Formats: sequence, structure tokens, C-alpha cells
Amino acid sequence: MPNFAVYGSPSHDLIDLPGGALQTSPLWVGATDLASLPDDSVDEIVIQAPPGVAERRYVLAQALRALKVEGRLTALAPKDRGGLRMNKELVAFGCTVGESAKRHQRICVALKPAHVIGLDAAIAEGAPRRLDGDGLWTQPGVFSWDRLDPGSALLLKSLPPLSGVGVDLGCGIGVLAHAVLASPKVTKLTLVDLDRRAVEAARRNVDDPRVEVLQADARRGADLASGLDFVVTNPPFHETGSEDKGLGQAFITAAAGMLRKGGVLWIVANRHLPYEAVLNEHFKTVRPVADAGGFKVYEARK
Repeated sequence: MPNFAVYGSPSHDLIDLPGGALQTSPLWVGATDLASLPDDSVDEIVIQAPPGVAERRYVLAQALRALKVEGRLTALAPKDRGGLRMNKELVAFGCTVGESAKRHQRICVALKPAHVIGLDAAIAEGAPRRLDGDGLWTQPGVFSWDRLDPGSALLLKSLPPLSGVGVDLGCGIGVLAHAVLASPKVTKLTLVDLDRRAVEAARRNVDDPRVEVLQADARRGADLASGLDFVVTNPPFHETGSEDKGLGQAFITAAAGMLRKGGVLWIVANRHLPYEAVLNEHFKTVRPVADAGGFKVYEARK
């Protein structure tokens, strides 16, 4: 029986599908990492290719590595988010490519050739690595993977010493966690992120017995935790390449459901995003704390 696999964004996880029943889903939590598949082991792989150049070439290379010779790769991407480049990238690996378009997606189909070119270099370029300077683990494709983003920097400057039990929603590689854990009064901190790569990096970067790291959708809120003393978050505001104000609003709603009465939310957001109304709806007091570089920090108490 052919061995099929599907790899999809945004969690960048892979699922083996028996009997060729190809399916799609926006999230496969706890699924197998594409990089963990043995060489030359899969008959067919379907991927939703990511937008970043290094990230996309890494995924294409990992897929080709895992395929058997003459195994079939189908790669999809929006034309304005890497889809127009995939044909050329696959040809550079030595593939002969068939290409079609449907619903703003470019679809490339290739069979793995007997001799593939440049896989090792593409895999090395997109693989996890340590950042120069602070030595944190990261990987191309993770949010702000190679630098401290200005929103997090402003939140770091604004955070007071916290205490009790809390959560970092959308933790990324764990930058905020180090500041939170500097307070000895913090007894437990749960780091939550949807992106498996960020979760793996956070586990390597935050070595503290008070910490638990979860791969989960932060919007699940009280399903993840309740009765918390604090929540810190720099929520995402893009999904599938487009700005989505509803993401941050959903994080705020989730945080409110996780906090005890009197618990506090610390949040940073782009200045233009309409978060004040949902903050005031769910919290007793909302206080602007900082405003710089196009970002605002709020303290909201339930």
C-alpha cells in the first residue's frame, strides 16, 4: 500500500494518511515532524509550502529527501506568497515540474529524480540554529526568528515583577519568559504556541523547573488553564499572510477566560489595531502603559 504524507501550515506538522486518503487541516498538533521521516521512505507527499524563502526551500528539500526515487511531491502556495517561485526552486533541485493554478494557488507536481541537487545546503539554511549574541535557539519561519521584534522589546521594558501562576500566550522562542521568570515570586509559567518549531525552540531556551511548554492554540483560553494570576502576550496579527485583527481580539478574550478575578493581562499590540473595545469589554480596568515605535502596551485587570 502506498505511503502518503501531508504537511500543512501553520503548525508545520506532518500526518501519514493510510490508503492514500489525502486530507487537509489547518492544525495537526502532536504530529510527526517532516524532518524526522527517514530518507527515501515515502511514496507521495503533499505540502502547503510556507512563504519565507529559506523556510520554503527547507520544506521542499526535506520532502524530496524523504521521498523514494520517482515518489510524487505536490506543493501548493499562494502565488503572492512563494507560489511563483516554487517551480524554479524545484527545478534547481533537479526536478522536472508540472505547474497549474487554482483559486490563487500555484500547484507544482514533481517526481523525485534519481539525483537531487543541493538538498543538504537548503536543509542547513532552514534548520534550527543558535542566534549569535544571546545564543537562543530559533529557526527560519518562526515569528521574528532572527531578531527581537519591537513589540516584544517594548513589553519587556514595561513589565513589572510578576507573581503567582501565569501563562505566555504565543510564546515564540521564549524571549518574554526569561523576563517573567526573573521574578522569584512567579511559581509557574506555561508557554503556549501553535507553531511546533517555536515550541521546540522554547523548550531548549527556557530551562526552569517552573515552566511548562505546550503546543496548542492560545485561543482555546480556559480549556488550557484557569484561575491564573497573570497573562503576558504579544499576539499575532497576521494569518495566511493577511492582517487579521480578530487574532489579537481572540487572544484577549482567551486571556480573560484564563484569569482569576483581579488577575492581570499584559499585552503589546500595534497602535492601529482596535483592541481597546474588547479589552474594556472583558476587563474591569484597562491602563495604557507605553506607546512607542508604533506599538502600545496595556495593563488590563479583571
